[in-house]
Amino acid sequence: MFLREENPMSQKKEGKEKVPNPVLSLEEIEKAKGLSVEPSSKRRRFLTAEKKFDLFLESCRSPGRVGEMLRREGLYHTDLARIRAIIEEGALAALRSVRPGKKRKPSVPAEAHEVLLREKEEVEKALASLAMENQALKKAWRGGSGGR
Repeated sequence: MFLREENPMSQKKEGKEKVPNPVLSLEEIEKAKGLSVEPSSKRRRFLTAEKKFDLFLESCRSPGRVGEMLRREGLYHTDLARIRAIIEEGALAALRSVRPGKKRKPSVPAEAHEVLLREKEEVEKALASLAMENQALKKAWRGGSGGR
């Protein structure tokens, strides 16, 4: 960064160009230390989702004081615009998922449906055979004759 160069007028001695000396003197090092730039004390803030939502609500409650809020939080207007856009997208996605009317019952998988249909057929067959057996028992109990 700080290279010591010789006087430009004295560079052309005997046809040789002098290369700048890469070694710094102690005075030059001290000068460089004095000119060193300290890192900025402001670091980038990472806002939580809750803090972003609070900022959004505050900006909606008092639209005349948005500038004051942004200065207090160290944000720019574009940061607030991004937060608003994200909240709008999330709200729209949540509202799209909610449908009016009765809530649908969850559908049954096809395999489970087939099993239930087979079970229903077996139960119907058993019911039919029990109904026939019941009719036969009634006839036997009454004596089997229909003309009393």
